Amino acid sequence: MSPTDNESEEYDFENELDYKIENVVATVNVEIEEKMDLNMIARKHGDAEYNPERFPGLVMRINDPKATFLIFSTGKMVVTGLRKADEAARGVDKAIKNIKKAGIKVSNPEITIQNIVASGDLHTNIDLNMAAIVMENVMYEPEVFPGLIYRMKDPKTVFLIFSTGKIVCTGAKNSEIVRDAVLELNRIVRDIGIAKESGDLDSEFDDISFI
Repeated sequence: MSPTDNESEEYDFENELDYKIENVVATVNVEIEEKMDLNMIARKHGDAEYNPERFPGLVMRINDPKATFLIFSTGKMVVTGLRKADEAARGVDKAIKNIKKAGIKVSNPEITIQNIVASGDLHTNIDLNMAAIVMENVMYEPEVFPGLIYRMKDPKTVFLIFSTGKIVCTGAKNSEIVRDAVLELNRIVRDIGIAKESGDLDSEFDDISFI
């Protein structure tokens, strides 16, 4: 439910937060004595995929935590599919053990969280046409894509906002930034009056014409 202007100060932003992390993307650098033999890893692990004619990296999947690794002969890796940033170290440890089982020496992994993707719900309809007018750093082309793109400066994140109140947040480096960004967006949409009750969106433009 969207609060009125008089109610906005009483709206419990903290308890109304509704989001979940969908994907954590991290990069890993490991020390190697020589280029890793990806063919050897693929032969050792039947569930690994390596087709250098299509893609230069080896694809390795682990189940606990569930994640997919793109492993390159240079010792660089990309990890996707994690649901929690703090699972990265455990996942990388398992991937390195798999690599070592193929007789390849690797050590000192350096893990960097590159991006956290979260989905959420603001629990209010959003007037995207009005948002495109009153908000800064936005892009809205409904004939191309139904969502509005909002680049939040602090914390630095990018949101996809839909008229139903559903959102996707990208660009955060840790879970605290995700939480702060969703909380700030919740405040913004209500403070600037683009949060609307169901059925109110069309009536807002009855007396407005664009030339």
